[in-house]
Amino acid sequence: MNFIIDPGAIEQESMAIIEKNVPLLASLPKKEQSIVKRIIHTTGDFNIAPLVKIHPQAIDRGLDAIRRGCNIYTDVNMVLAGLNSKRLAAYGIQALCHIADPAVAEQARRTGQTRAMVAMRRAGSLQGDIVVIGNAPTALFTLCDMIKQGEADPALVIGTPVGFVGASESKEMLVNLGKVPYITLQGTRGGSTIAASIVNALLYM
Repeated sequence: MNFIIDPGAIEQESMAIIEKNVPLLASLPKKEQSIVKRIIHTTGDFNIAPLVKIHPQAIDRGLDAIRRGCNIYTDVNMVLAGLNSKRLAAYGIQALCHIADPAVAEQARRTGQTRAMVAMRRAGSLQGDIVVIGNAPTALFTLCDMIKQGEADPALVIGTPVGFVGASESKEMLVNLGKVPYITLQGTRGGSTIAASIVNALLYM
């Protein structure tokens, strides 16, 4: 059996297959196409395309933040691990996650909150930064509350928490917030790999 072994050729062929099988892509602006194709490539799921929701200002705000060398805050280390480290370094971007900090674990035990909630508040005002939540709905609920209360002002929120308890609702809250550009995925589907793929799609632009 013959198969492709060159990584660049594999990716190029993958993207061609995606374009052939997802007619919806043709109706999207080029930059949005790049985001959606990267999500499909990551999941291997053609049917996920209609679930992707991108705020009209999201991509431009995200690219501006990247060019400025913003910080990127993630809810879990799995998202952090999926980011393209060479691209981050090229823009002087620091990618951070507080979920494993001992102080976060201690406060979570003391208050009864999830570590994701405590870690999100420890990130501070997030002024001009990109927040990437791929796993924990409680982190996204907390971030939305911080934004509503004027305690946080990120440039972009990438919110794709996964699961059956709170994931869909937290993403709906993000979309309905009306105060921050977002990239999200409707419903219960999501995850750290999808969140990381969206950041990488922006970095590749």
